[in-house]
Amino acid sequence: MSDREKKLIFFFALAGFAVLNFLAFNFAQTKRQQVNNERTQARQTLERAEMFRDSSEQVTDQMAWLADHEPKPKPNQDVQTDLQQLIEREAKAAGLTIKSQKPLPTDATAGRHYHRAKIQITVTGTEDTLYRWFDRLNTPDQLRIASQIRMLPNNPDDTKIDCTATIEQWFVPPAL
Repeated sequence: MSDREKKLIFFFALAGFAVLNFLAFNFAQTKRQQVNNERTQARQTLERAEMFRDSSEQVTDQMAWLADHEPKPKPNQDVQTDLQQLIEREAKAAGLTIKSQKPLPTDATAGRHYHRAKIQITVTGTEDTLYRWFDRLNTPDQLRIASQIRMLPNNPDDTKIDCTATIEQWFVPPAL
């Protein structure tokens, strides 16, 4: 083999070596980037899982309370009638004068486990009787609250207050 052929073979070997190194370097860079991306995703997944674990620890007590106080399924009409009767009975027992009552549309959003029956009532009475009435109506164990309260002074009698309140009762609708 001539000297020229030896140089040509050496040159091709060197060029092949350079090309192989270039390809190997690009392959290594791609793999390194892929590993870094997977590490970042794993770290984010771990952080998310730790956040869910921490938040679940915070709401575990609330979930247990809700499981203990889960209401029996009832039709909307029964819940609204029972709520209206309770409001009237408690208002009369507290010594309040009922001016008006209005059943509001039930919040029955599809896909939600709980629905809400609502009644708007306007009563007149003294401040302390109103507070006692609200105290009897706001019962978390029975999933009932006074969600909106508007109090205005009574024009003929300054010792009394006109109050318009929206009382809401959460309930589980019967399965279809």
